Amino acid sequence: MSRPSRHARPQYASPSSSDSSFAQPQYTSSRATYPTFLSLQETAWLQLTCAGRGLVDAFRWDMVIKLVASDSEIRSNVLKSLMLNTLSLVSIYFFDWLLLPLSQGQQKWFHRNLGWFYQVLWLLPVVGISFYLNSSWCTLIAKRTFTLQYGTRAAAQPPSTYSGMLNALATSAYRGVMVCTSVVVSFALAYIPYVGPIAGFIFLCWIDSYYCFEFIWIARGFSLSRRVRHLEERWAYYFAFGLPSAAVCMWGSSLANVAIFALFFPAYIIMAMYARPLPLDPYNPALSVGSRSQGQDDAVRYPSPLVPIRIPVFAIVIWLNDIIVRVLSVGSSSGGSGGYNAGSLKGSGHGPRHRRALSDSVESIEEGEAVELDDLASRSAAPDTSRVRIRGLGQAAAAGAGRAGRKYD
Repeated sequence: MSRPSRHARPQYASPSSSDSSFAQPQYTSSRATYPTFLSLQETAWLQLTCAGRGLVDAFRWDMVIKLVASDSEIRSNVLKSLMLNTLSLVSIYFFDWLLLPLSQGQQKWFHRNLGWFYQVLWLLPVVGISFYLNSSWCTLIAKRTFTLQYGTRAAAQPPSTYSGMLNALATSAYRGVMVCTSVVVSFALAYIPYVGPIAGFIFLCWIDSYYCFEFIWIARGFSLSRRVRHLEERWAYYFAFGLPSAAVCMWGSSLANVAIFALFFPAYIIMAMYARPLPLDPYNPALSVGSRSQGQDDAVRYPSPLVPIRIPVFAIVIWLNDIIVRVLSVGSSSGGSGGYNAGSLKGSGHGPRHRRALSDSVESIEEGEAVELDDLASRSAAPDTSRVRIRGLGQAAAAGAGRAGRKYD
């Protein structure tokens, strides 16, 4: 009876200079896994490059003239906005330069109150109607410009259901509150001693940029937090883009500055549609700005820790928004946001969670993710197993790919 043949023992080739198939195991030093940072000079130069790009994009008047001359719908809305805002500006300066000096020192009651009658009966109605119509015309200009550049399918679809329309109204109301709080903060910064006027001007540059780019962000479906993060992570570019409009609106009275900004607003909306904010990836700015060095094309080089990646420009504005919305919502719902969290926790059976902020609720509204309490409880009680959500990369993949899995905003 023959014994079964045993498996041959594997042979290991000894390393030799003639055998090129034998490869020694490669070991990576722990130092090579450390993040790579740019120097302070390189980071400062990249931020200055981004700021220069924003300043160039803010002077693209050739694109504005070309688009207005080529499209009849945009030309019609721009001309209507130009005429109405010119009327508002002439009415404001007519009061400031003529009626107000004439009414001072007058003895008769009618002469003393002539300026007040002019403001109530003419100036305020004209400015209010101009603000309303100008916002409508600017929305049409933004939609038409976005369609001409990206097509009709690129824009986010408007809500068609009743709940979607209510969510859109709530979002518009929140944005209106945000406009008011932004103006209040810009005026309040001007009263800070010494640094107040400069801080107010810098903040106004970011505010102007935000509202110039808001139309294209909404068309792309950006939520509120994503829009804010996009600006705060590219603070140098957006500061330079809003610098010309803020500089123009700093020399007259408050009402005249608003009218001047409304006069230039349609042009800056068109410029924002054709702009390309930099850096594309704030956490790897050298790759997107174009100052890559040879041999490091795929390496992630973070900015210098001495230069902030994100500046919380809208932190105070959003904080004031949440307070105002919380005050206005008292009595309209039992328990406010605390009741919202309480209902979700009762349905899910889990322990205490992080309290949901009001700005997060608005973000869900803008993303179309707002749900009723009953739906939220049923979802938390019976999780959906038909979909798997990937929360992040593994440690091995994250070590090799760096921030490759991060989506550019």
